[in-house]
Amino acid sequence: RHRTLQWCGGPLVLPTVSLPFQCVLSGSWRSSVGCKMVVSELSEAGAFSGSYLSAAMAPKADRLASRLHGIQHGASPTEQPTFGFTVKWQFSDSMSVFVGQCFVDDQGEETLQTMWLLRQEVGSPGADWKATRVGTNVFTRIKGQNMRESMRSDSAR
Repeated sequence: RHRTLQWCGGPLVLPTVSLPFQCVLSGSWRSSVGCKMVVSELSEAGAFSGSYLSAAMAPKADRLASRLHGIQHGASPTEQPTFGFTVKWQFSDSMSVFVGQCFVDDQGEETLQTMWLLRQEVGSPGADWKATRVGTNVFTRIKGQNMRESMRSDSAR
């Protein structure tokens, strides 16, 4: 099996792999540096929202949880979907954009492999060189929490 995508340089033929598990983006996730993210159920168009709590701001929890908004590629679920989302930080004049892919291994364990850009506000074009940072995060699902449990535990605080 294969699929053909139209790319700027012409058709791109990609093999498709059928896996026994499907990666689901909605739910609660923890990053490799201790950040917590809760992603809502996806709309029919693949749109989602949620909250992101930076590990550095964790002691201040609820009042510093930042909103996120994003979209998963494709309206129908795929086995290992790509996605992107934006976070408007509550505690600073900065924003982040994340892009990534949801992977599932042979044992059914899900991970989100992401790359992010953080843009902070600077006072002049001369300071633009230091305004954008780049990094990666790996998120793993928080065990025992599906989407409904995640939202309930976050709103109970």
